[in-house]
Amino acid sequence: MSDTAHFLAFVAASLILILIPGPSVMFTVSRALIYGRRQAVLTAWGNAAGTFCASALAAFGLGALIQESALAFAIVKYAGAAYLIYLGVKAFRDRKGLMATPEEESAAPKRALATVAEGFMVGLLNPKTILFFLAILPQFVDRTAGAATAQMLILGGTFAMLAALCDTVWGLVASAVRDVFKRPKPKLVLARTGGTAMIGLGIAAAAGERA
Repeated sequence: MSDTAHFLAFVAASLILILIPGPSVMFTVSRALIYGRRQAVLTAWGNAAGTFCASALAAFGLGALIQESALAFAIVKYAGAAYLIYLGVKAFRDRKGLMATPEEESAAPKRALATVAEGFMVGLLNPKTILFFLAILPQFVDRTAGAATAQMLILGGTFAMLAALCDTVWGLVASAVRDVFKRPKPKLVLARTGGTAMIGLGIAAAAGERA
């Protein structure tokens, strides 16, 4: 693995990027406004798992295909954008889920699993994350130490863990705002706002230029 200096430099670079609100933060906040605290936390950790898998793809060289092939990049990009829009539309239609109480959310293990899976897919289908790993991770790998793939996996796991913790905080703050509004109508307005933000995020992702 990279020496301590390389690792700490990577942690610092990761935190700078993670602390700037981006698609992952917006997605988690949207889920917090729609479904509340528990679903926001599950989303954050599901997203982190997808992000780690994206880093693994980069570490094993599969991400290079996306970097070099415009068609492959476009497929991942539009699939991710379409998935975000789908989740936003689904949020609008899920009135029962929008109005669920914390007790009802806790009693729905299938819903929890679905939330983690949805977060995972968003993290995995983020082409910019893959390109970030391809561009940044190699700069912090000590090639003289060998096992470059293992080093990239460890660094990618570190990034995913930091992102999960940061996104969890964002989700808890947003869900606290949601919890202030106890009456159904304001709560529904906040939830619909989250759904709109998710759809907007998908449209922005589809319209974004290749970085």
